[in-house]
Amino acid sequence: MTQSDDPAATVLIPAAGRGTRLEGKRKQLRRLGDAPVLVQTLRALERCAAVQALVVAGPPDRTEALRSELDAAGLATLRAVVEGGASRQASVRRAFEAAPDEAEVVLVHDAVRPFVPAGRVRAVVEATREKGAAALAVPASDTLRRGKRGGRFGDTIDRAGCFRMQTPQGFRCALLADAFTRIDQQNTAPATDDVGLVQAAGHDVHVVEGDRRNFKITTPADWQLAQALWPVWLEGGNVEGGRTADEHCK
Repeated sequence: MTQSDDPAATVLIPAAGRGTRLEGKRKQLRRLGDAPVLVQTLRALERCAAVQALVVAGPPDRTEALRSELDAAGLATLRAVVEGGASRQASVRRAFEAAPDEAEVVLVHDAVRPFVPAGRVRAVVEATREKGAAALAVPASDTLRRGKRGGRFGDTIDRAGCFRMQTPQGFRCALLADAFTRIDQQNTAPATDDVGLVQAAGHDVHVVEGDRRNFKITTPADWQLAQALWPVWLEGGNVEGGRTADEHCK
């Protein structure tokens, strides 16, 4: 299949997690502003014109209810809501299997990263089309030191060349399909993100500069930060920022 001139992508959103570190209601279903976090994340993705389709993998115990809620949200590019799996990797795979047949590039984005700028989404799409696989990341800025919780610190880690991974993470469809096949054959433990999955299959993934506002809502402190940042975001925080870095993770 030949690629079209305009960058375009299908985004897979694994949203089946229970969010045990944030007690109470599933974090992707908590209300942020006028809608659940998941809906705000999908709206942020839709602000990027390169996003042609959204596929959500929801909690197995409430997939139908989630489908109705997302249909009511009026999302123009929502294509499917499927039942998620027992792990993040399994949910991504089920969403991937439901992607439109014409998809050439897929992005995977966390359901609880609603502060992703449209310009960063487009940058990942463009880098993926050119290089095969790319992901957002921000350089580590804090001092990194080994240690044990409740114990003592060990040696300092050189932070030069260290990155904090973000999403979206993008892949040509054929490359991601190959990675799933290889992982099945190798019978390895699930990767913590899709970059790890693809790297384990022997593929390079290129770095695209991320945005420090694009954090994942995981802990109670993250939730407080998200609530504080939301009004600022609505007033124009969703602007393009960052640039593609000419380097790759190995």
